[in-house]
Amino acid sequence: MRGLVGIHPSAVIEDGATLGADVRIGPFCHVGPDVKLGDGCELVSHVVVAGRTAIGPRTRLYPFASIGHPPQDLKFRGEVSTLTIGADCLIREGVTMNPGTAGGGLETTVGDNCTFLANSHVGHDCRVGNGVVFSNNVMLAGHCSVGDFAILGGGAAVIQFARVGAHAFVGGLSGLENDCIPYGMALGNRAYLSGLNIIGLQRRGFAREDIHALRRAYRLLFAPEGTLMERVEDVAAEFDTHRGVAEIVTFIRAGGKRSICTPRENPGAP
Repeated sequence: MRGLVGIHPSAVIEDGATLGADVRIGPFCHVGPDVKLGDGCELVSHVVVAGRTAIGPRTRLYPFASIGHPPQDLKFRGEVSTLTIGADCLIREGVTMNPGTAGGGLETTVGDNCTFLANSHVGHDCRVGNGVVFSNNVMLAGHCSVGDFAILGGGAAVIQFARVGAHAFVGGLSGLENDCIPYGMALGNRAYLSGLNIIGLQRRGFAREDIHALRRAYRLLFAPEGTLMERVEDVAAEFDTHRGVAEIVTFIRAGGKRSICTPRENPGAP
């Protein structure tokens, strides 16, 4: 395929790779034999895409991104697994993403319209939704899930098996070792729930009434009386028609391998 329009002569495209229309591959890129690049994808330069990796249309990858190489999991034994990245994503310099393992369903998935800034990482068997933003140096360990439109600040680290809910915000340099509810804001090392991602909700056009309802539900969920699950049932009954509150309730009820990230007893404590 050397010499085709849009492919630099120094690029290496292995036999078997599938390239869509109008794909552009810059100098010194390497595309493996099982890779699929959607229409309009661009590999700027020095990008390596390996393994059984499929990248959606119009996604752009910058120099030294390493996509689809074997998982960083010592239990991995070469099993057939995949990495799927959606359309219109931006993958900046030095980003790494790994496919799945037998212990996690054999697939890693990234949605559409996501942004991964320099040197961020998506570990094996992760599920990343649509419109997600990873700032520089974000580290997502294996088996994590990140909901739609979540934002992770620079240098944030998320422990394996943790969940980050839709529209949540994890602050820069935070170490998240528990699940962050949808619309929540987690800050600190180790991260605690500091409230709701109000600025994010406003920027995304949520109505004032919806934000107020989420605030009321949040205060009830994390009140001192009763257990969390008792409060969840109370909130579910009181806000039974509110979609956003229902997302939080469903997230908590579903549970996972990590506890729910909660507010500090003394928010002013270091």
